[in-house]
Amino acid sequence: MEIETLTRKWGNSIAIILPARAAEQEKIKENERVVAKIEKKNPLLVKDVFGMLKGKFTKSAQEIKDEMRAGWFSASDRKREEEWKKQEMKK
Repeated sequence: MEIETLTRKWGNSIAIILPARAAEQEKIKENERVVAKIEKKNPLLVKDVFGMLKGKFTKSAQEIKDEMRAGWFSASDRKREEEWKKQEMKK
């Protein structure tokens, strides 16, 4: 099992808290010896996530932007944009 947790100051030491769900799943009780693999979490780099979302979207970027804008526009803004689109289609 792999979990992510924060370190805490405990006296002169640094402690980690094992979430209850992890302890229950692994049947860990108080005062038991456990082995923890310690790795410092590195910040996420662009090169690590590049291409992760590829193929996950069914809409184009333009369609997504249009949906977002619809939420920002007031009723008069939407009406003005609809009129502009109608004029563009006539050309």
